[in-house]
Amino acid sequence: MSHDPHQTDILIIGSGAAGLTAALHLAERFRVTVLAKGALNEGSTAWAQGGIAAVLEPGDTFENHVEDTMVAGAGLNDRATVEFVVEGAPAAIERLAALGVPFNMDGEALHLTREGGHSHRRIVHVDDATGWAVQEALIRAARAHPNIALLPDMVAVDLATGRHEQRYSGAGNVWGVYAFNRATDCVELFTARATILATGGAGRTYLFSTAPRGATGDGIAMAWRAGCRVSNMEFMQFHPTCLYNLEVKNFLITEAVRGEGGKLINPTTGKNFMPYYDPRAELAPRDIVARAIDAEVKRFGLDYVHLDISHMDPAFVRGHFPNIHEKLLGLGIDMTRQPIPVVPAQHYTCGGVLIDRDGRTDLPGLYAVGEVSQSGLHGANRLASNSLLECFVFGEAAARDIAARWADLPPPPAIRPWDESRVTDSDEEVVIKQNWTEIRRFMWNYVGIVRSTKRLERARHRIAMLTEEVADYYGHFRVTADLIELRNLLQSADLIVRSALRRKESRGLHYTLDYPATAPEAVDTILVP
Repeated sequence: MSHDPHQTDILIIGSGAAGLTAALHLAERFRVTVLAKGALNEGSTAWAQGGIAAVLEPGDTFENHVEDTMVAGAGLNDRATVEFVVEGAPAAIERLAALGVPFNMDGEALHLTREGGHSHRRIVHVDDATGWAVQEALIRAARAHPNIALLPDMVAVDLATGRHEQRYSGAGNVWGVYAFNRATDCVELFTARATILATGGAGRTYLFSTAPRGATGDGIAMAWRAGCRVSNMEFMQFHPTCLYNLEVKNFLITEAVRGEGGKLINPTTGKNFMPYYDPRAELAPRDIVARAIDAEVKRFGLDYVHLDISHMDPAFVRGHFPNIHEKLLGLGIDMTRQPIPVVPAQHYTCGGVLIDRDGRTDLPGLYAVGEVSQSGLHGANRLASNSLLECFVFGEAAARDIAARWADLPPPPAIRPWDESRVTDSDEEVVIKQNWTEIRRFMWNYVGIVRSTKRLERARHRIAMLTEEVADYYGHFRVTADLIELRNLLQSADLIVRSALRRKESRGLHYTLDYPATAPEAVDTILVP
């Protein structure tokens, strides 16, 4: 490693599609340190099965893609941002292909699939494991770059701001981060002129989630504590079809199974129920499909519903979904002959740290890209396969902005090291486990697919009690990875509930029994710290 990763030009927290895209762009000119919470490929990117949405089919247009995104987002999207991302898609895919991502081809052209909410075939993919291929290509390129230091097993604790300067400053500049090193159990300080949060979403605040274990809203919570505004946290996307299996917690059955002819069946009545809920049936946007499944499950007292594609030719099914087919076979389900038991699960955090089109947050020196951010792209519900796309377009936009402003970014002043003189080792690990389980359960029951003011108030009451307990615990004991995550999980839950209570309407992913109608005007929920 040619430079000290603790004192770097640019610090990136997160090693998924957004973080590594930014790193590769910046490393041409600058020294970059990338921190990963666990292994470099443990984030959400590697799990993305679907693909990347881009206008590539003859007859498809940017206007169509923008329109589909706005319709899915229930009018809450920022049109200029949507246009910016959609227009950046073809170039982003070209760069990924140049990095060696082996996209499926159809003769000379890229093979495109279709997913719910899209008016055209426009999803480029690598079988049904696109994210894995993208993640591998990005890590390979980053490892090969002499200006990039990749540090796994670093759990970010808090942003280092003006408050941590040797000479206290209230200016709110971000100078880097304090991170817990899992190998040494010590907290280390990393400083930089610019810091990019690419920490992903807050899916693990819920009992059932397709998100990896590390998705505990760390970046959102850290940015909020440091003074950033956070927006639209009530819009939690639930993926309609997660495998129902008590052993395998978060195996996703991609949207494309419905796109290619899969039907949703009530196992009790044997009926294909989607047409009763929406004329678009299986191809309706995710929130509608998830609510329909939720309604069937509650009405008939089911544990799951069936997703059935066994009426299609077995060779077609195996050819389109090789990874899913193989994984299910290992669990005793042959999807060419049997239905797949599925339930909705939390899948994507549409809200996050408020950013502008350059990925800038409210705090000088701090950027946020990808699922941690709220850019105006997704609105009240994310369109399938727009999420990886956002990572590439905004990862590059943030990198461009930092490079353009480099001369005006001051070098970090002297920052105080982490102080743990007043704390002892934790005596009650069980407290963390108990609180973690409790949060995920009440969030699932009270702040899930269907909400009511009463349920939200119950959740708020629980959060207030737990916040006191966790703050007390955090003040007395040495930090551990679990304690850091619990603190961020609770902060994220609090932001979700506060946002949900503010929205006195149902729109997109936020559906409340007390305000079933949609207000005439679409307004973002913005929380100010």
